[in-house]
Amino acid sequence: MKKLVCIALKKTTMEKILLALDASKLNTRVLDFACYLGALTDSKITGIFLNNLVADDGLVPRELMFDRGNSNWQADSGSEEYHRKKKTIEKNISLFEEVCERKSTRYAVHIAVGDPVKEVIHESRYADILVVDAATSFRKKFEGIPGAFVKDILKDIECPVIIAPETFEEIDEIIFTCNGTKSSMFAIKQFCYLFPQLNEKKVSVLRVAEKDTGPAEEREHLKEWLSSHYSAVGFTTLTGAAETEMLGYLLKRKNAFIVMGAYGRSMLSAFFKPSAADLLIQTLNQAIFIAHC
Repeated sequence: MKKLVCIALKKTTMEKILLALDASKLNTRVLDFACYLGALTDSKITGIFLNNLVADDGLVPRELMFDRGNSNWQADSGSEEYHRKKKTIEKNISLFEEVCERKSTRYAVHIAVGDPVKEVIHESRYADILVVDAATSFRKKFEGIPGAFVKDILKDIECPVIIAPETFEEIDEIIFTCNGTKSSMFAIKQFCYLFPQLNEKKVSVLRVAEKDTGPAEEREHLKEWLSSHYSAVGFTTLTGAAETEMLGYLLKRKNAFIVMGAYGRSMLSAFFKPSAADLLIQTLNQAIFIAHC
């Protein structure tokens, strides 16, 4: 008689968290949040230290040279500013390694010299998620939050993005923003597959519509699917303008992980106006997961 062999399948989870960092200004708050995600999912954090030489043109204009041979910007290694910046970057990398080791988080370091947006988008193809601070900017003038760097990333990124909160305590609730489209469902699935460790958290599905309408059948399908992954699922439907109603609702939440799909993609330009971003990121202070198909 043949024996039946049971094979235990490992839960689907992530392996590589890409953390975008300004090489000259290490944000330890965002690093702490990334380490939390790394510990939660047992994933390696790859810190991509972005060193944009062209952006420093106003800082050290005489020390930057254009190499006609390979069409790359190169810094004059003999300049005082070059050595000062090099020491700063080395110090930041050491601090990054120290924090990861202290928190028992696996890590890797990648130094990227060039256009920060292009570097991050290229690396995102080989990552499970990207963690970034919405205030990250490589321009001297304040652009609002988020700045052009983050907006450009969100347009062409090749993996889900998590915008880190200003401060972080814990995650008590997961809020899925959903409008019934394939994009919103895609984001929900991506989050669920990447973070199976959060399956015991409270889940709220938020829908905003101009009219209080929506196919009950679709809601039942979604409820059935979510119930197979989470133990507590609730639904909230708001009527009115999406940006206003959503922000008003989210402002009342605390320690939530917000997941955006169709809302995140179709409403990015409107949702991330400077005033809305202030409310969402600075006042709301929640982690935001954005994915689009």
